[in-house]
Amino acid sequence: MLSQQIATFVAAAGESGHEELAPLIAPPFVIGGTMFAILVVLLMITLSYSNLGRRHVVVEEHADPHRQHPNKHDHGQGH
Repeated sequence: MLSQQIATFVAAAGESGHEELAPLIAPPFVIGGTMFAILVVLLMITLSYSNLGRRHVVVEEHADPHRQHPNKHDHGQGH
């Protein structure tokens, strides 16, 4: 039963010959160029945040024994 329905669908799809394409809002190269430009702008925004880690000099964190959750990775240097 199912194979008969599939065969009927395939035969009907094959007889149509040519399908009508969906209309585009612009020529394909304009759509592609616009998408490329948007992605380049997003790339530039992303790269503009790459210097955040190098903005300040790294300062060592002191071990404060009165913290509620002290740093367990100081290997006993704060005691």
